[in-house]
Amino acid sequence: MIKVLIVDDSAVHQNYLTYILSSDPEIQVVGQAANGKEALEFLKLHQPDVITMDIYMPEMDGFEVTRRIMENNPLPIVIVSAVWDPMEVEKTFKAMEAGAVSLMEKPAGIGSPNSEQNAAELISMVKQAAVAKVARIRSLRVPASAPAVIPSSQRRRAGIKVVVLGASTGGPAAIQQFLVGLPSDFSLPILIVQHISSGFTRGLVEWLNQSSPLQVYVATQGEPIRGGYVYVAPEEFQMGVNNNGIIKLREDPPEHFMRPAASYLFRSALKAFSNATAGILLTGMGVDGAAELKLIKDAGGVTFAQNHNSSIIHGMPGEAIRLNGADYVLSPRDIASVLAGLVSNK
Repeated sequence: MIKVLIVDDSAVHQNYLTYILSSDPEIQVVGQAANGKEALEFLKLHQPDVITMDIYMPEMDGFEVTRRIMENNPLPIVIVSAVWDPMEVEKTFKAMEAGAVSLMEKPAGIGSPNSEQNAAELISMVKQAAVAKVARIRSLRVPASAPAVIPSSQRRRAGIKVVVLGASTGGPAAIQQFLVGLPSDFSLPILIVQHISSGFTRGLVEWLNQSSPLQVYVATQGEPIRGGYVYVAPEEFQMGVNNNGIIKLREDPPEHFMRPAASYLFRSALKAFSNATAGILLTGMGVDGAAELKLIKDAGGVTFAQNHNSSIIHGMPGEAIRLNGADYVLSPRDIASVLAGLVSNK
């Protein structure tokens, strides 16, 4: 049984989230709190498996209480936030930086067209969070570990033309760590698929731009990719690239229940750039992109998978490793270090 604490300043939202989660026989709501202070008091006496966290609350907001929990007694936290408020979205991603596992928009009320889909998403996120591995937060200012040694067989990789990256649960923070680890003169385009709840992609991009040495954009149809820029797939489109380096967005079916999907992006890049492709799989539930990472490796490209210790959920990178699809198994910061070394041919 997954024990959940709901933190929200609205009694209506508390009760509605309780109603949704209690509909699943594997979930038990063990407490409700109206603000961060009440949540911290609850945690002195109880140990839930997962916390759902509102952002704007009196006394202590969701960002601050998330930061305190992750500093002192880490627990999986799912942010349940409003996407229409830019200030709330900004604090939502600060909470992700502080260690929250995932995020979603506040569920639509009963009778709305998206109510059943929202309810299913919340239940799924709580179950994913329950198996996530969390740790005390560390500042991005903490130096990266010593760069991994590049095998001599991999040192001459100046021919890489594109980097493709896939991530899911825990991905925003992992992507941030990866981008922070790159030099400001990194010369290749980076295309990213991040599984994320509807409405949050633009907020993700704005948040990444606050720390990334490279410019991050939401990809647009027909856009030519340029070296030193980062392109994040928009919601509800599969993102690919052709051999002229032009982004193609299509409403093709989901893969692994995802649209955008890393598998689609990886195949597209491999078709366009062959062995000049570098593929990266970061933390996430499921297997999206794992088989395709192996295809990139088999074609002579270079491939990376996030290691177990630094992953919130090791599903996607773990499956790629099991398939022998990763040349390197490293933390996001070390992936950046090795990739930069390969590209610069140092």
